[in-house]
Amino acid sequence: MFGIGIPELIIILVIILVIFGANKLPEIGSGMGRAIKNFKKATTEPEEIDVTPDKAKKDDSTSDKS
Repeated sequence: MFGIGIPELIIILVIILVIFGANKLPEIGSGMGRAIKNFKKATTEPEEIDVTPDKAKKDDSTSDKS
């Protein structure tokens, strides 16, 4: 796994624990989980299609200029 073994992972985790503290780790984990979930959702959802009629689009653009 990219040349990183168990001892290296333990050292990295200890450094992260020292930097952020034990109380912040659950918050960081949940934030990362939400970010990954939102990223997956954004990549799998189809793009939204604008179904506004052309006439309504023209009316909206002309009324914004006043």
